[in-house]
Amino acid sequence: MNDEMKELEEKEKVLDSFDDEIKNEDDDEEGVIISDELDVLLDYIISHIKEKDIKSLKSVASGIKDVELLYIINELSHKEKAIFFRVLSKDQALHVFEQLDTALQKELLDSFADSQTVEFIEDLDVDDRVQLLEELPATVAKKFIAMLSPEERKTTNMLLGYDIDTAGRIMTPEFISLRRKMTANEALQKVRRQAKEDKETIYTLYVTDETKKLEGVISLKSLLIAEPNALIENIMTTSVVKVSTGTHQEEAAEALKEFDLLAIPVVDAEDRIVGIITIDDAVDILEHEATEDMYAQAGLANITSKETNRSEALVRGNLWAVWKVRLPFLFISLAGGLGLGFVMGFFEDILESIVMVAFFIPLIMDVGGSVGNQSTTIFVRGVALGQVDTKRFAKHLGREVGMGLSIGAVVGVLAGTVAAIWGHFSSDMAILGLAVGLALMITSTIAALIGFLVPFILVKLKLDQAAGAAPIITVIKDMTGILIYFLFVFIFMNAWINVDPIICETCYTVVCETCNICKTCYLALLYNG
Repeated sequence: MNDEMKELEEKEKVLDSFDDEIKNEDDDEEGVIISDELDVLLDYIISHIKEKDIKSLKSVASGIKDVELLYIINELSHKEKAIFFRVLSKDQALHVFEQLDTALQKELLDSFADSQTVEFIEDLDVDDRVQLLEELPATVAKKFIAMLSPEERKTTNMLLGYDIDTAGRIMTPEFISLRRKMTANEALQKVRRQAKEDKETIYTLYVTDETKKLEGVISLKSLLIAEPNALIENIMTTSVVKVSTGTHQEEAAEALKEFDLLAIPVVDAEDRIVGIITIDDAVDILEHEATEDMYAQAGLANITSKETNRSEALVRGNLWAVWKVRLPFLFISLAGGLGLGFVMGFFEDILESIVMVAFFIPLIMDVGGSVGNQSTTIFVRGVALGQVDTKRFAKHLGREVGMGLSIGAVVGVLAGTVAAIWGHFSSDMAILGLAVGLALMITSTIAALIGFLVPFILVKLKLDQAAGAAPIITVIKDMTGILIYFLFVFIFMNAWINVDPIICETCYTVVCETCNICKTCYLALLYNG
């Protein structure tokens, strides 16, 4: 018992020093405590949760920064999360809740009473609210929407009415609009009033007419430095970067990044501004799309359009759920493997006559696979970052094929040289090395071609830009690579060396051409004697 008291006292000393650090910090600097102290803080919180010491929990929680709260919440058990979350202030709870992934948000909502849940959902930013409602079961989401206030219900339903993954679905209608005939002073007064209403951003302001048609944009900085009596129409920018409600969310996020904006306006078919997308939303979108691309490139079929559900199914789902995700594209690999076996069977005579041919098969397959995967990754990443323009695809494709050819030439020369050295520069091994080198060069070129072409075709078919690309490319690359290799071997070895096999007179098996010894009989003699 004394040991426990001493340990608790040591933890409280750390917490006291932590509180002192917070009090002494400059208001403009957000300090974050180191991981060791966070672990002590976590232990302290868990011990007080077990003791149900709510008063102490509230006291310590009030001094913890949001980034540290996120770490702590993620480390607590389901029951501990529910208890600790309830001791946070409303502002803390809302801010932390918006940063959590959807699965954890649903987990916390399950621990609330219905009335508390509805109040919490209503207090969320409308775009975060819509994202959460999308992840909830339809019957539960409808119940919560029905319990919202009329104004919030109208706004939520408006966003839910747009197609999934569009700018209209992820935008927030919380922005500040100005009129062109306002003075800078009048505009600032409006910004001050509306900023108190928890607008999504006040750093970018939009100028509209009476029908909400977008006429221009002005930054808060420009407004602050303008003369008080200057008209908004004289200081606003009329060339506005904007997206429509039907624009794909990834394209909208890319526009934000490309033009280095804090927010981008979303307009309807009549050019009326209906909402904005902020930079924090863009970061979430690009992360989500990159995760989707990685799953798809690995050949993980889409179990659902929801990333969270897909990830949860892969990690925690039952056997059938995992099978549905992982097996479909692997069947393509299975079919390709069987086809590859057929191709190799067709050249069985060459393999029996020249055993060394088989030694280089893994090399042909591995190099081609690496080049193909590199090309696919370059394409997917380039499209995601806006560096590959699908409208100018032929130019990008030509460059990548050239790269594949040059890489294949370098690797082919190295592999052919190694093959010749391996055979002590004998004429037959030199010819085999030539076949290996040429096969590698052509295989690498084809791999680069299909590595770019396959995902591009999927884009044109309105499918995920990397869905199943890796398994499809692997099958095409392996079959073409082995076929090209065996064709070169057949042409060169038939033309320049005797490929008629030497048959052992004792056991009637093929004699090794390199050493002219029947391995079957020779091994048998060793075994017998």
